[in-house]
Order: sequence, then C-alpha cells, then structure tokens
Amino acid sequence: MVVDIPELFSREEVRQMRALLESAAWTDGRTTAGHRAARVKDNEQLAASDPLAQKLGQQVLERLGQTPLFIAAALPARVLPPRFSRYAGAGQYGDHVDNAIFPMPGTGEHLRSDISATLFLSDPDEYDGGELVIADTFGTHSAKPAAGHLIVYPGSSLHRVAPVTRGVRYAAFFWTQSFVPSPERRRLLFDLDGAIQSLAGDHPEHGSVDTFTQIYHNLLRQWSQT
Repeated sequence: MVVDIPELFSREEVRQMRALLESAAWTDGRTTAGHRAARVKDNEQLAASDPLAQKLGQQVLERLGQTPLFIAAALPARVLPPRFSRYAGAGQYGDHVDNAIFPMPGTGEHLRSDISATLFLSDPDEYDGGELVIADTFGTHSAKPAAGHLIVYPGSSLHRVAPVTRGVRYAAFFWTQSFVPSPERRRLLFDLDGAIQSLAGDHPEHGSVDTFTQIYHNLLRQWSQT
C-alpha cells in the first residue's frame, strides 16, 4: 500500500527547514548503506549525530503524532528518528530494499522496518528526475509530489530514487514498526477505517458505525503485536 499524505508541513515550514538544510554539513550517503546498497547509492546525508538532523527529526516525529492519516495508514508502534538526504549532480539511489532491522538510537532496542516513508522537501519544478519509484504487489508507483508531502510505502518493497539531472532534491526519510506487521492486514484495516470515517461523517447516528467500529478494533486486537 502506497499512501500520499499531503501537506504534512506547510510551505512556510518547508521553507524554514530548507534554509537550514541548504547550509548543513552534508556527508557521503554511502557510509550508511549496507554492502549491496552502497554500490547503487550516490547521495549526501546528514549524520545522525548532527544537531540539525536531530532537531528537524524531532519536529517530524512530533508532526507524525498529530497526523491521523499517518496513524491510520501505519498503525505505528515505534518510529526511527528521521534522516535527511540531498541529491544533486546526477545523484541517485538504484534499486534496493531497506534493511529489515534498525537499532533505535540510545535505547539498546531495535526496530523492524515494516513501513518506509519519504518526506519531500523540494518542489517538483526545482529539480529534474528524482522520482521515488516503488515496486510492490500492486504494481509500480512513481512519486514526485509537492514539498511537504509524505509518501508511505511497504518497507519490503524494491524501490529507487531516479537520477537528479537538474537542481537539488532534499528529503527526509524514516522507518516505522507497525503494531500490525502484515501489509495485507494493514491495508484492510486502513480501508475499513476510511469507510467508517466516511459513514460517520455522512450518517453520524447510523447504527452500523458502532458495529463497524467494533469490528475494526476486534481485528486490530487480533492482529496486533505489542
């Protein structure tokens, strides 16, 4: 399931983030890639220890917790602090699959990457190329949304960032461990939740709202892992 979450950040908020990122201390992105992924990765990243990365990452985490569409799509149990990337000069990230397990900084615990996410921080007219291309069981999806949009997609998917042939592509990316590991079950719950919200909006007193809500929570109770 690929979900576009529009305007996670406003244009003014993105402008403020970009002003900081444009003067940041970028490093070779290959240093954080696995052995195989490093062969197809050509970008720059902020070090996880960089105070700017930590400051902006915390801003993203706080906004995610206030975004019902992200919560409905991801059913997040834990989220890895976001990282930040810069693509320019034909920079790209070829076909790869994300690591299945990531250490949670400073906790001694680990996160299973059920869900990957990319927050776009450049508008499409600022750069050529740079599409996020995702292949999953429902086909191939190409995403290049407006700055401030978040794309959520399966961590198990094969995906890539097309070469950036003009301009600069800034983005944040992170991984989420879901209470419901199965992408098929998450999709069913997401669709059911959307149907409940639609029915409740059109017919708030309809008795089926409570029935479907009960079904939703009983499925979540049955399928979730804590």
